[in-house]
Formats: sequence, C-alpha cells, structure tokens
Amino acid sequence: MHRAPIKHCRQCGTAVVYRIPDDGDTKQRAVCPACQTIHYENPLNVVGTVPYLGDRVLLCKRNIEPRLGKWTLPAGFMELNETTAEGAARETVEEAGAQFVMQGLFSLVNVSRVGQVHLFYLAQLTSEQFDPGHETVEARLFLESEIPWDELAFRTTRETLECYFADRRMGAFSIHHIDV
Repeated sequence: MHRAPIKHCRQCGTAVVYRIPDDGDTKQRAVCPACQTIHYENPLNVVGTVPYLGDRVLLCKRNIEPRLGKWTLPAGFMELNETTAEGAARETVEEAGAQFVMQGLFSLVNVSRVGQVHLFYLAQLTSEQFDPGHETVEARLFLESEIPWDELAFRTTRETLECYFADRRMGAFSIHHIDV
C-alpha cells in the first residue's frame, strides 16, 4: 500500500527523474532536471486518542473504507498547522463527537510498510454522550471483556488497546513504542 511515485515537479511541473541527488544524499529521490528541486517522500502521521471513562474505552464503528463496519479508536491523518495533540483531539471530536480532557502521549506505532506513524493520546471522557460524525456508524464504550477483538479495523488499534489494558491492570500508564 505504498503511495504512487512522484511524477512531476511540484515547483515547475517538469517530469522528475529518480536518482541520488548531488548533495551527498544516499537514497534515490525524485529530482527535477529543470529546476533541480529534490522531492522527499516522508511518512504520514496518523493521530488519535484512547478515550476512556472509568474502566471503559470508546471505540468507533467505521462508516468508511478501509475496513468499513470494523471498530477502531478515533484517529485520522494529521493536518498541516496543527500539533499531534490538536490533531488527535480534532479526530476524536469529528469521529466520536466526544467530550474529553486531553492527556499525554500513550503510544507511538511505526507502520513502516505503509509509510505511517500512529500517535495515540490518552483522553479522559467527561460525558457518556456522543455525536458521531459521518465517518462513524456508532460510538460506544466497552469494558475490556466486551472489546470486539476480532472486529477491530487495524493492528495499531489492537496493539494500543492491549497496552492500555495491561497498563490499567498495573495501575500506571507509560508511553509505548511499537513497530508493526
């Protein structure tokens, strides 16, 4: 699921060539032969939350592809001009319509095969009222024993939830770094 290669220069529109730039770089990059602009392809950031209330967590049932009808934590692609925490909060409002207090970073999940980094923050819910947006069919609180583990949309959600419930059982939360 890699992105399509860059074909044209974003500066001048000329077809790019892939080569190692003359600036000491060691990787092939899309280089414009006309204006010499080097185009870098970088990972995308996915930001979201682990919204919780007492011993329950909030999951959203997806109303969009990929994984239509599967459950996930509220998350999505980070936008320009926002911090990772601001993006995570925005996604939680957009997907779940939840009211919450943002807390610290909980997990950083590298998904290098698709060029993504997922960052999840803890978010303490202040209400059981949800108003999901168009990307979500249903937003619901689950006890650990009720999590639909076989119906989770993404491995990053599963790994983050497993860490969350393990930390909860130990009575202390830490930051988790995961490679999937």
